[in-house]
Amino acid sequence: MTEAKHTVEKIGGTSMSRLNDLVDTLFIGKRKDPYNRIFVVSAFGGITDLLLEHKKSGEPGVYALFSSAEGDAGWTEALNRVADAMRKAHADVLDHPADVAVADGFVRERIEGARNCLIDLQRLCSYGHFRLSEHMAQIRELLSGLGESHSAQVTALLLQRHGLDARFVDLSGWRDERELDLEDRIAAGLDGIDFSREMPIVTGYAQCREGLMKEFDRGYSEVTFSRIAARTHAREAIIHKEFHLSSADPKLVGDHVRKLGHTNYDVADQLSNMGMEAIHPKAAKTLRQSEIPLRVTNAFEPEDPGTLIDDQPAEDPAAEIVCGLNVYALELFEQDMVGVKGYDAATLDILKRHKVRIVSKTSNANTITHYVDAPLKAIKRVERDLLEIYPAAELDVRALSIVAIIGRDMSGLRPLSRGLAALEAADIVPLAVHQTTRSVDVQFAVARDDRDATVKALHDAVIAAPEGSSLSAVERAAA
Repeated sequence: MTEAKHTVEKIGGTSMSRLNDLVDTLFIGKRKDPYNRIFVVSAFGGITDLLLEHKKSGEPGVYALFSSAEGDAGWTEALNRVADAMRKAHADVLDHPADVAVADGFVRERIEGARNCLIDLQRLCSYGHFRLSEHMAQIRELLSGLGESHSAQVTALLLQRHGLDARFVDLSGWRDERELDLEDRIAAGLDGIDFSREMPIVTGYAQCREGLMKEFDRGYSEVTFSRIAARTHAREAIIHKEFHLSSADPKLVGDHVRKLGHTNYDVADQLSNMGMEAIHPKAAKTLRQSEIPLRVTNAFEPEDPGTLIDDQPAEDPAAEIVCGLNVYALELFEQDMVGVKGYDAATLDILKRHKVRIVSKTSNANTITHYVDAPLKAIKRVERDLLEIYPAAELDVRALSIVAIIGRDMSGLRPLSRGLAALEAADIVPLAVHQTTRSVDVQFAVARDDRDATVKALHDAVIAAPEGSSLSAVERAAA
C-alpha cells in the first residue's frame, strides 16, 4: 500500500461560526496546494442545541418538544427557530446573493421536509397501532443530520466562490432509500473523488444501519471523522478547535498556561472523562487501532502545529494538564451495607437507566459515593429510585466540582501530596481525593465555588512551578 498523502480534518461548531476567517487561515491561507484534505464539519454553533436539546442546560429543542408533545405544536415553533438560526448563520458567512439564495432554498427544503415527516408520523401514531416511542431514535437521527448538512453545504458554496474545487458530501441519508452500514455510507459518499484535485466537505452526521446516535449520541461527528480517516488510510487526523489544547484554562492561570504540544491517547481518555474531550473515546480507539496519529490545532493559528496525540509514552514524568468539572456527589449510606453484595450493582443499574455519566466513585464499608455529570432533574430521578430500593438508606446529593491533574506518566512526582499542600496554602479544603495506581491522574473534590481557585493552585504547584521546585518549597508556602 502506498503511503497516504491526505489528511482528514474536523471543524467544530464554534469554529464553524467563524467560517469566513477560516478561508484565509485553514482552507487556503499561504498553502501552495490546498488539496489532499478531507474536511468533516459540525453544525454551526448552537444549531444542534436547537434541534435536540441544549447540551449544558438541557433546555428542550425540537426533538425534546416533539417527544413530549400531546397535540400541541410547540415543536413546530421550535423548528421555525432552527430555520431562522440557520439562515442567520449562513447569511453571516456568505457574501454573494446567489449563494445566499441557494442556502436559503436548501434550508427551506430540509426544514419543511422534516416538518412534514414529523406531522405524518404524529398522524400515523394517533391510530393506536403505532407507538411514537418506537420511532424516536430515528427522529433524533433525522433532526441531527439537518445541522451538519446545512453547514457542509454552506462551506462548499463559500469555498467554491473562493475558487476551490470543493464538493459537498452529504452522508445524512436524506431521501436515500438505501439501507447502508457506516462503512458503505462513507464509501458511497467518497466514491469517485480524487482527493488531490477536490476538497470533500463531509457532514459530521452519517445515517447508517447501526444508528450512530444510539451508541454515541452527540459524539457522532468525531466517530464519522475517525472512521473516514481509518477507511481512507489517512496520513493524519486533525481536529481544529478555536483554542490550543493547553495545560489549563488561560483565563484562570494567565501567562503560566502551556500548550501541551505532545501527549498520548491515555491522556485524551482522561480529558474526555473530565468533560473536555479532545476526541470522543470511541473515535480515539478507531484511530489508535488504525495507527493514525491525531493532531489538535487552533484553527485560527495555521502556522502552529498544535498538539500531537499518539501512543508514545512520555520521555520524562510530568503533569500535563489541570482541569475542572462541576459534578453532583451522590452519597448512599446504609448501615446494613457492610459485607452485603449488590448495593453498587443496583446503583449502577439506576444510573445507567437514567443515562447519568459517572466521572468517579469511591466506597467504604457502608458508603458508596458516585460523582456524576448530569442535569439535576436526572439526579432527582436517580435519588427517587434508590430510595425505593433502599428505604432505610441515607442519600445525600451535593453540588461539587472535581479538579484533576493529568499526565502520561506522573510517577515519582507526588502530585497528590503536592496538590494537597498547594490547596492548604490557598486555604481550600478538599472534600475528597482519589488517585489510581497508574499515575495518570489525581482527582480533588472541592466545593463548586472553589473550582477555579483549585485549578489555579494546582496548576501553579505541579505545572507552572519552576523546574527544580520541590514539595518542601510548596510545604513552606503552606506553612
